[in-house]
Amino acid sequence: MQNVDVKVKTIPLIPLRGLTVYPYMIVHFDVGRKKSILAIEEAMANDQVVFLVTQKNSEEEEPSIEDLYKIGTSAKVKQLLKLPGGVVRVLVEGISRGEILSVQQDEPFVSVNIKEHVDQPIEESKEIIALMRNVANAFEEYIGYMNNISPEVLLSVVSIKEPGRLADVIASHISLTTEQKQEILESLDVKERLEKLYGMLLNELDIMEIEKEIAAKVRKKIDKVQKDYYLREQLNAIREELGESDDAQQEIDEYRDRIEKAGLPDEAREKALKELDRLAKMAPGSPEGSVIRTYLDWILDLPWHSFTEDKLDIKEARRILNEDHYGLEKVKERILEYLAVRKLKEDVKGPILCLVGPPGVGKTSLGKSIARAMGRKFVRMSLGGLRDEAEIRGHRRTYIGAMPGRIISSLKYVHSANPVFLLDEIDKMSSDFRGDPASAMLEVLDPEQNVSFRDHYMDIPFDLSKVFFITTANTTDTIPRPLLDRMEIIYISGYTDEEKLNIAKKYLWPKQLKEHGIQKSIAISDKAIKKIIEEYTREAGVRNLERNLGSLVRKIASRIAENKDFNVTVSARIVESYLGKPVYRREKAVEKNEVGVVTGLAWTPMGGEILSVEALKVPGSGKLVLTGQLGDVMKESAQAGLTYIRSKAKELGIDDDFYKNYDIHVHVPEGAIPKDGPSAGITMAAAMVSALTGRPALSDVAMTGEITLVGKVLPIGGVKEKVLAAYRAGIKKVILPEDNRRDVSDIPQSIRRKIGFVFVNNLDQVLDNVLQK
Repeated sequence: MQNVDVKVKTIPLIPLRGLTVYPYMIVHFDVGRKKSILAIEEAMANDQVVFLVTQKNSEEEEPSIEDLYKIGTSAKVKQLLKLPGGVVRVLVEGISRGEILSVQQDEPFVSVNIKEHVDQPIEESKEIIALMRNVANAFEEYIGYMNNISPEVLLSVVSIKEPGRLADVIASHISLTTEQKQEILESLDVKERLEKLYGMLLNELDIMEIEKEIAAKVRKKIDKVQKDYYLREQLNAIREELGESDDAQQEIDEYRDRIEKAGLPDEAREKALKELDRLAKMAPGSPEGSVIRTYLDWILDLPWHSFTEDKLDIKEARRILNEDHYGLEKVKERILEYLAVRKLKEDVKGPILCLVGPPGVGKTSLGKSIARAMGRKFVRMSLGGLRDEAEIRGHRRTYIGAMPGRIISSLKYVHSANPVFLLDEIDKMSSDFRGDPASAMLEVLDPEQNVSFRDHYMDIPFDLSKVFFITTANTTDTIPRPLLDRMEIIYISGYTDEEKLNIAKKYLWPKQLKEHGIQKSIAISDKAIKKIIEEYTREAGVRNLERNLGSLVRKIASRIAENKDFNVTVSARIVESYLGKPVYRREKAVEKNEVGVVTGLAWTPMGGEILSVEALKVPGSGKLVLTGQLGDVMKESAQAGLTYIRSKAKELGIDDDFYKNYDIHVHVPEGAIPKDGPSAGITMAAAMVSALTGRPALSDVAMTGEITLVGKVLPIGGVKEKVLAAYRAGIKKVILPEDNRRDVSDIPQSIRRKIGFVFVNNLDQVLDNVLQK
């Protein structure tokens, strides 16, 4: 129920912009609109009362009645002052609320019929008294935050006894939006008006409290900056008084500026600033100061956000890889797969490849080609003979002469956080009292850990996950299993003679001519290259081939130096005159079928080789004699083969008591060379059967495979290298374990067409294919 008295009046109207006038409120404002000036003049000619209404949109120049709120305040004009420019300054005092009922006239000024609402005295109930006190207390707290309200206002508010007037006076002094002020004005019920005002006051107090907290924090920061500045100025003054140079402070400021501009990760930035504060407190000549300066330089020089953009053109990458390397299809395909995935997903982690193969097959140079194909920088780090763990992780800064490890140092050197990083000879790391480098490499090569690799010297995490790590090894046997598990193994077999010929013609020969400064084109025949391959090198790769080609080029260079017009096509005949007598003779199979002589196949780090195994029975007491520097595995294979022969003697056509009357001597020629490995079992068993039965072994058949006590043939490794050795030796048929059938696909098609393959499961099948009927 409204506590108001209602009257109807006709009054001139003045629209207000962004201003709300309450009853009992004294305020002045400027009037510039023509209609509003005429309305004031009309009021002054009568009872000096105008009706003040707030515009809904303060930017409206000529508002209609629909653009005004319905409820406003009738006010008495107390004072009128004409200003230059046709503006009138008016001082008014609010009388009572009013509601527009209709427009009486619109020209030359607006006058409206209003329904006047005058607050009537209400009974002072406990609830009203409590509301008034809460509103007054909240207003008092509000004044405490505001500096532009005088204390006298609070005294005048406290003296007000009418609830409605109290609400109006307080509402006129607090900072509210136009909508909120209008909401208070439109609250005709006094109790409702007090409640709304109290809610708005509490909301304002909450906002002011937050503003105060924010201001305090900002002031505290500003005070600290000012304090630091003041202390630095004092420190500078003291240094000047002591005659110390200002260079030290300039250096500190330069470091601080570099740290702020470097965009370091949070932990690195915090660490750098902490060390800089220590440096600032030290005497200029302190020895520890140089240690801190070096450390800060390392932090600032690391490529925290420096990345090269990958070339993601797959066709171009394929062209570059093919241009630099002949063959090596598996490795090239893996690189192209990575680039394709990178093209589809930018945040893919860098792979960790391990290229395993004999020396000279191009493992190291392949890393450079990968970097060129991807458009990345290239880093090479040799691990051969590495013993000290600190080479990987760095030294702790407690040591004199401490430095970061070679991983971090290399990244600083290339100034890129995503290079192609080649870790060469990872199988040749060793360990001693200085630690185990292989264990330290676990963190570097683990994709789950190297996101935050922590060097002992730097002692802050560095992200290695974008680095493309490539490791190389001659064999995986000496690589610890946990480390091997982190890497993707790609085996690179030795080259065939045909591949070596192409590599020599397309890459090695032009390279040697260029390196030795020979401008003219010197041709070399295919026969000459084949002669070097067969008679001057014995390797799976092409390193010695390149050396011999280099020797040829140097001989030619010396001739050209004596006679500029010298020109020659290098033929097979010239090769021998330039390089001397052949170093090696080509491995050849046994020329004729012989009893007890069987051709085996062996794998070496230099590639595959053929191996003649000889067996002979002599009168004796059943001893098995093994010679030729055989390892334990080969000795056990010979024992297993002999036991199988004894168990099958009758079926094989051998006297049951042969072991009582004969000794068997198994010999592998070239006794100066140690031999071992689980792949000569069937060869030695076949040689013993041939010797015991007197059946010659076929000279054009070679074999490889391990044997069990029951005659089962087990699979072996190095199939490609062994078959290539058989091909070079003129072997027509190769016997392989059945389980190695899938490995034949790695052998070039040109060789598979010239060699017949026999796949066996047991020794009986071996004997059927190697012994003459």
